[in-house]
Amino acid sequence: MQRKIAVEEHYALPPVKAAGNNAFREDYLADIQRRLSNREARIEEMDANGIEYTPVSLTEPGIQGIPNPREAVDMAKRCNDHVYEYYMQAYPKRFGGLASVALQNPKAAGAELERSVKQMGFVGCMINGFTDMADSSKPLYLDSEFCLPFWEMVAELDIPVFLHPRVPHFSQRLALEGYEGIWGSAWGFGRETAEHAVRMILSGLFDRFPKVNIVLGHVGEALTFTLPRMDHRLRYQSNTGHGRHEKPAAAYLRSNFYLSTSGNARTPQLRNVMAEIDVERILFAVDMPFEKASEISGWFDNCEISELDRQKIGRANALRLFKLKR
Repeated sequence: MQRKIAVEEHYALPPVKAAGNNAFREDYLADIQRRLSNREARIEEMDANGIEYTPVSLTEPGIQGIPNPREAVDMAKRCNDHVYEYYMQAYPKRFGGLASVALQNPKAAGAELERSVKQMGFVGCMINGFTDMADSSKPLYLDSEFCLPFWEMVAELDIPVFLHPRVPHFSQRLALEGYEGIWGSAWGFGRETAEHAVRMILSGLFDRFPKVNIVLGHVGEALTFTLPRMDHRLRYQSNTGHGRHEKPAAAYLRSNFYLSTSGNARTPQLRNVMAEIDVERILFAVDMPFEKASEISGWFDNCEISELDRQKIGRANALRLFKLKR
């Protein structure tokens, strides 16, 4: 398929770098670091795999990994200015941007999001999981009332928020002690992000802001499998201990979430997602440079789905969600 739009493709800007993992081979890590900042190599990879456009986003842990609020706010602005100048202005037909924001200061996060969208044309926002806070050993999750000023701006701007994984908080790694190799993308990413999304769903966030849309990668971090089970069991519980949500949890997945194909090259998984949510809420993504566009695109371009669905997932849905005129 030609002219695909890939929605989860990353960059790095020193001193914010991709989180290291000693389990990865040195040659793999070196290649990742090289490709994270190489604009022309990225365009070559896009051209070779039928990808016309991508809104680039800061790699994890990004701004969420900077505990100092002032430093986080300053770095978010620096990153967004870099994306605008280095990617969007240089190649406006190939690159857009997902803004970085500092939830360490929600009012500043809202202001930076407004600046990025209104003044520079960013099409959404990227949050790299929970936020590190300077005054607490507990992470900040997006369902917190503390984040309300940020969500008010998201709703006002009517732009999507991509919830991206990061390595689980140290308090959540004890269950994997001795298995540090799966803290990241092999396992921990999916678990951490799914639980973060569940917190948002159960909190009533989407009852308060019913038009807000969240994008999840990796075909939904397994939530199409797990949320129906949750709803089944919550039928037998009282109204305490599972938030203030007004609808079954899986209903929000169908009304307030988009799921991307990033890092996925299995047709049965894609078909499961298509059976659980509307195909118009599924997006194409690779997860460059952590995944190879040739592998993900090669699978997607030939997987056994209808050509109409392939066009929706590969391009049309992203055009509508991000309000792209192409």
